[in-house]
Amino acid sequence: MANISDILYTKNDVGKNVYRKRTTYILTVEEDFLAENADKAQDMSMNTGLDYDKIKSNLVETKGVSEVNYIDANYSDSEMKYIGKIKYDTDTYNQSFEEAVENEDLHIDTYADENEPHQLTKIKLVEPLTEKEESDIDVAIQLEAENQKGK
Repeated sequence: MANISDILYTKNDVGKNVYRKRTTYILTVEEDFLAENADKAQDMSMNTGLDYDKIKSNLVETKGVSEVNYIDANYSDSEMKYIGKIKYDTDTYNQSFEEAVENEDLHIDTYADENEPHQLTKIKLVEPLTEKEESDIDVAIQLEAENQKGK
């Protein structure tokens, strides 16, 4: 006779009934990745997810009163979503940027733009005022303005 269940039984169980309960769960797995951009995070995610070999043996708590007969987990859909950028935290401890760097106080800034530069990147915000040579475009604009006045 074929074995229809992995449930353990002894002679003391003669006369007892065997029941099978089927429960359908919707399983959602959310993973967070540290990456430079979404494409690199997607590449990293290709080697993660459910370990199907462990699903049958480690997913269900049987409490010694049942045996898992069947578990199915089918891939349905996935979405890579930006949630924030790791930044030095100046707000939590009311400290300067330099103090946050020194103390290595970090947080995930959920308001940061995905493509904003690293906090330690030096950005030239204002060009210094210097004398510049007249470009061909400047000359052309000036000539056009003079022609307009002459009409």
